[in-house]
Amino acid sequence: MSENPGKPNINEAGKSKSNDSEQDLEDAVEGSDEAVQKTIKSVSPSTQRVQRPHSSPPRFVTVEELLETAKGVTNMALAHEIVVNGDFRIKPVELPEDSLEKRVKEIVHKAFWDCLSVQLSEEPPTYDHAIKLVGEIKETLLSFLLPGHTRLRNQITEVLDLDLIKQEAENGALDISKLAEFIIGMMGTLCAPARDEEVRKLKDIKEIVPLFRAIFSVLDLMKVDMANFAVTSIRPHLMQQSVDYERKKFQQLLEKQPNSLDFVTQWLEEAADDLMNQKYKNALPAGGGAAGSGDGPMPNPVAVQNYAYLKLLKWDHLQRPFPETVLMDQARFQELQLQLEQLTILGAVLLVTFSMAAPGISSQADFAEKLKMIVKVLLTDTHLPSFHLKDALTTIGEKVCLEVSSCLALCGLTAFTTEKEAVLKGQIQSVASPDDPIRRIMDSRILIFLEGYLASGHQKPLPTVPGGLGPVQKELEEVAIKFVRLVNYNKMVFSPYYDAILKARTESWRSFLPEAGQGPLHRIRFCCRAL
Repeated sequence: MSENPGKPNINEAGKSKSNDSEQDLEDAVEGSDEAVQKTIKSVSPSTQRVQRPHSSPPRFVTVEELLETAKGVTNMALAHEIVVNGDFRIKPVELPEDSLEKRVKEIVHKAFWDCLSVQLSEEPPTYDHAIKLVGEIKETLLSFLLPGHTRLRNQITEVLDLDLIKQEAENGALDISKLAEFIIGMMGTLCAPARDEEVRKLKDIKEIVPLFRAIFSVLDLMKVDMANFAVTSIRPHLMQQSVDYERKKFQQLLEKQPNSLDFVTQWLEEAADDLMNQKYKNALPAGGGAAGSGDGPMPNPVAVQNYAYLKLLKWDHLQRPFPETVLMDQARFQELQLQLEQLTILGAVLLVTFSMAAPGISSQADFAEKLKMIVKVLLTDTHLPSFHLKDALTTIGEKVCLEVSSCLALCGLTAFTTEKEAVLKGQIQSVASPDDPIRRIMDSRILIFLEGYLASGHQKPLPTVPGGLGPVQKELEEVAIKFVRLVNYNKMVFSPYYDAILKARTESWRSFLPEAGQGPLHRIRFCCRAL
């Protein structure tokens, strides 16, 4: 049980449907920690976070508890990455150039292969190291086999029989080249098509030591291929089990660190306050009203959660700590935020251009698509620190005017006057300001669309794209699909915690309402003033 009674303790939420399923999930994520370390570091800027508010007194933990907790978080992050990221791939570990670790590895490997070379050059040759390598290769090849590969398993076991190989070596009858030929042939049978070229090159290596080194290098790549195949195979299983698994791991973390929901609580309470007070009415869509009975001021919990996730698309990542439950997805939300900012600017530029140009231009699909691609290319480097939006919009203004003038000439329409070009360039440059009316309109409509997309379930018709967003509809829907998928998965995992936080808030408000001493409307106004 959590040591902080003020925090929701979801005791049963983390239980898997069966012990076998849970063990399968543990096995799937165990042993792959290195593959996700970079991902965890990139999405967890917690080392620079502001001081965490303490809702309960800190307690001392042992080193073993910290290591166990870190391992649990790593495994949870890996399972989450596999499920959420359809493009997740395990990559070979590449040590930094000139690093001590890489230097030591090179020295050790060179010493090993030099020793093997010396043994094979003796008269008669000594095959102790070579036989050990054959044993390792045999185990690796067997690990690539599926349960139904009985014939291949028998072939490998028969040809790479270590006892027989040792006897042949003792009697001077061992043909190491023949063994290498069999190994290469079996690798060609078991490797992915992408490795055919690497395996083919092995046949051109005639010296034994370089050949064995190359064989192990290709086998390492085949191991990565097999790991990625396993990830693809277990993804459907992970989808079924990962919700319970992540919730269980987070509950274990919460029991060791009772303050692990402080920022989540602030995030949800702020979203509820914003909905009640409509503080950001022009910036973010409310997405729902108050509770149906009107007995209390708390909005619908679903609306609060949807609104809270929309706020993550406007988050100040440098100044504000990210909510704990979505910390593993912080990089994804940052990427979505950047994409939406680009779409806002792109939509504003196109809206201004088509509003000033002749009606016949905006109706030409080819011209509209060409203009959109030009602006998108010039906004590609938005994420770079060296990018300056004002300079980019100046270039965009020049390019847009040239394209519009060219299109007007081709269509036989009246050309732009110098004054009209200057006005268009000025309006495009004005989009650089977040307070620009056109940019604010586009921003508001995009968020309204995302709120509607998020609120619409599978049984409801999807929301229509608001006016002015037609030219960027395709890009907007792609972002909406990513956003909704990410939000829905996180809600499935953490909804018990969110519901508990919002329920506690509702109860505290209702216990406070009678103190106003008058009717329901007066009570609501009293509470709002008390904020």
